Amino acid sequence: MSREPVSGSGRLTRRETMAGLAGLSLAGGRAEAQGTAEATGIVYATDVTGVDRAPLPGVLVSNGREIARTDDQGRYRLPIPGDGAVFVIKPPGYALPRDADNVPRHSYIHQPDGTPASLGLRYRGVAPTGPLPAAIDFTLTRVDEPADFDVVLFTDPQPESRFELDHVRDTAVARAMAIPAAFGMTMGDVLFDDLSLYGRSNRIVGRIGLPWYSLPGNHDLNMQAPDARYSRETWKRVFGAPTYAFRHGRAWFVMLDNVEWLGPPVPVGANTYRGRIGERSLTFLRNLLAEIPRDDLIVLAMHIPLVTDTTPDDPHGITTDRAALLDLLAGRKVLSLAGHTHTTEHHYPAEGHHHHVLTAVSGSWWSGPDTRTGIPSADSRDGTPNGFHVLSVRGTDYTTRYVPAQGQPDETMRLLFESEARGGAVEVIRLTRPVQGLRPPVPQDALADTTLVVNVFDGGPRTNLAFRIGERPAQAMTRTRRTDPFVAELFARYPETKKSWVQATPSTHIWTARLPDDLSPGAHRVTVEGTDEYGRPIRSCTVLEILGERGRG
Repeated sequence: MSREPVSGSGRLTRRETMAGLAGLSLAGGRAEAQGTAEATGIVYATDVTGVDRAPLPGVLVSNGREIARTDDQGRYRLPIPGDGAVFVIKPPGYALPRDADNVPRHSYIHQPDGTPASLGLRYRGVAPTGPLPAAIDFTLTRVDEPADFDVVLFTDPQPESRFELDHVRDTAVARAMAIPAAFGMTMGDVLFDDLSLYGRSNRIVGRIGLPWYSLPGNHDLNMQAPDARYSRETWKRVFGAPTYAFRHGRAWFVMLDNVEWLGPPVPVGANTYRGRIGERSLTFLRNLLAEIPRDDLIVLAMHIPLVTDTTPDDPHGITTDRAALLDLLAGRKVLSLAGHTHTTEHHYPAEGHHHHVLTAVSGSWWSGPDTRTGIPSADSRDGTPNGFHVLSVRGTDYTTRYVPAQGQPDETMRLLFESEARGGAVEVIRLTRPVQGLRPPVPQDALADTTLVVNVFDGGPRTNLAFRIGERPAQAMTRTRRTDPFVAELFARYPETKKSWVQATPSTHIWTARLPDDLSPGAHRVTVEGTDEYGRPIRSCTVLEILGERGRG
């Protein structure tokens, strides 16, 4: 069921929307001069009726570097030299205002002259805001906010056209609408370079009915910008500050823009960005950590991973200043979330720090043959079906779970039988039925060189797996870094359906085991079971059929 905002839940007035203040009320007119370089205002609390409005002390407000705490009168002061932003860090038990598409309005963008027209940006940026207001006030609504809650996690929906945005709507969004949750998040690449689609994308995702927080990726950039300073102009106009934070229950959510734009690509198509948090945002995090109790849960969201198996040394694929970040977080309980690679990975870069690279909503960038719905199969290059995750927070503990965007909603793994004797060139593969060489029956004389291959779609280094044939004793399976034979065949069979850069890549969540060579002809039950990254049981079964006649040479 869709969860639309109810009356009094913080919708913006037409005046606030037209003024571009997005959830902020400005009091006392304008400051006489910008020379003061100081933002000040009051944080208010109100009930859902909007009648009972009072100053709210003890709330954190930031300019993206320094952090102020409101005093007994709800007032704060922050330096804001030049262009910048001011945002409130939502405390537990309160809700931010949302627009008609459920985008939370947490910040005020201060850009007196707006986006320079001389930049020639393809997509509209920030309109001139004029001098710094005399007061920038935030109003929060008191709500019931349990410490146990779920969060829907998207990354890389990445529609390259309005037709691919249809796919986002009819897969991940449609499935997420049936999942109870407190809010949702997207970890970057909301779009694929065409920033004119933000309005429609927000309208579609907004129908899930949850407050939906987003941060930008490398495909959310203003690519005509000469450097990083003006690379988020459209993002700021649509969403507000690219880096910000909020609290929910006993968890602190920190949204970090870690894509640094280095300038227009020469030649066109070259990567001119890198993964980098930067000194300003690291200082913001350091100041925020001083306000966070040592035993609270910290959830960091970013686009480019801290660590990835896919491109472990490529500055376009990792966060280059991750060492400084890990030093700041030492001794804390941290879950960090990323996207970008279109793979699914679990890493543990430091004690108490779990880094989860999430499944992409677009999978293989909406590649692959059309399914019976007319939507591409979109299987990711590591063999994971396209989808998303759900984060479950229970106090300061958490788990995540993978949700396929298409097919069966509880699918967790794929079982295949790969025989060296049945391998074939691309030309041979295209003449056989799909996956014919990876399914039973298996000739008895091919058992010795047949491998059971299991892709646990959200598996990682703490996942354990074993298999059992019939009533035989269970045998451990080995985690093996290799390509998924299913997706490798898929891309070879349907090359015309995939984008040019899409290739099967080694996966971090494949388990293998050789079949015993003494199995009798007939049908055998194969059970694969074990535990996932959180120790939860996982299980799947299939039938292995063995042919008794010997293959012909």
